[in-house]
Amino acid sequence: MPKKTYKKKHLTSFQLIILGFAGVILLGTVLLMLPCSTLDKVPTPFHEALFTATSAVCVTGLVLKDTGSYWSMAGQTIILALIQIGGLGVITVAASFSLLSGERISLMKRSTMQDAISAPKVGGIVRLTRFIIKGTFLMEAAGALLLLPVFLPEYGGKGIWMAVFHSISAFCNAGFDILGTADDPFPSLIGYSGNVLVNVVIMLLIIVGGIGFLTWDDIYTNKLNFQRYRMQSKIILITSAGLILFPTIFFFVCDLNDLSAGKRLLAALFQSVTTRTAGFNTINISDMSAASQTVMILLMLVGGSPGSTAGGMKTTTFAVLILNAIATFRSQENVGAFGRRLEYNVIKNAATIAMLYFILFFCGGIAISVYEGFPLLDCLYEAASAVDTVGLTLGLTPRLHVFSQTVLIILMYLGRVGGLTLIYAVFSGGNNWNAKLPMEKIIVG
Repeated sequence: MPKKTYKKKHLTSFQLIILGFAGVILLGTVLLMLPCSTLDKVPTPFHEALFTATSAVCVTGLVLKDTGSYWSMAGQTIILALIQIGGLGVITVAASFSLLSGERISLMKRSTMQDAISAPKVGGIVRLTRFIIKGTFLMEAAGALLLLPVFLPEYGGKGIWMAVFHSISAFCNAGFDILGTADDPFPSLIGYSGNVLVNVVIMLLIIVGGIGFLTWDDIYTNKLNFQRYRMQSKIILITSAGLILFPTIFFFVCDLNDLSAGKRLLAALFQSVTTRTAGFNTINISDMSAASQTVMILLMLVGGSPGSTAGGMKTTTFAVLILNAIATFRSQENVGAFGRRLEYNVIKNAATIAMLYFILFFCGGIAISVYEGFPLLDCLYEAASAVDTVGLTLGLTPRLHVFSQTVLIILMYLGRVGGLTLIYAVFSGGNNWNAKLPMEKIIVG
């Protein structure tokens, strides 16, 4: 009787990505629970450590404890390491160690690296990964050096750590700060609202980290020759510029009336940049109007760009939906931009991703509002901030109970790994039944 042979199942690249993030979060949780991680040398409860580790790895910035006044230098170092790993991506960090050790990168690993950084093809993925690692550390080092003249005079030797921490946190779009004290917790960058250098450096780091590694590569390769960029890079740059410019005008005209013209423009620009996924703020968000907070929710939902340190449903998803609407308005059969046609699957994926994020956002906000009894707009703001890995808050996060904290943890995790990544990880390898059924029309709209 012949023996049955069992085919060994390998994890798909999408499964490796979600398990990699989960593993790093759990490791970070264990380390943050240690007494040496806090200033008071006391162990941190599991749910609080899990929340902080998830927020750091998912580069969100929502916290239950003030990072500057609760965590020790060891705890802050752990948080910063988690931010760096989360910003670059678990797979990219693992690949960088393989490259440094001289290990040969197999085809399977190259395919996983491709999915992790949303690269269009496997070819050149090792070169691109080296470029990402070098570019990341170069940008973070430059940001830290530019922040030193501000932090060194104020904090002395500790100013070096302050500059490094905030540069990495900004580039990775994490929004963690260590400026808080026991008397003034959760300050973010409000104390530097009028400091042009801090504002400009942090904004540039956020933008560069949020436009995506492939866009960097396009700019590095083709310099300022915009016509030679990939269509994706063109869409990202134009969409990002629009999502910075128009909200800035809105915030300047409709809000921040108690500031002088110069500070008002700087504050409007900073809030427009940071809202998309970074999580820093230079003014008290709770004091802004309901209209501005609603606009901020929409910006948070869009988020950054694919293959970047940012979260959200992504600028390309938003742009594809807009382009599809424009094509529909014009009764055009094909959707395109810059003389190129978009694939049908891209449009279908964009609609699916948008639907997933809106469902998570609404369900999360409503669940928190019902359980906590807080105003719905405030809870929707927290939910959008979590699922789009932004980190801005109206002050609710430290007041939430364990149930609501768990909701935010789930939203942060799903927002970072991505909705489609999770779907592919769960359903890949199943029965892909592609038979065409009879067609029947329905009326929409």
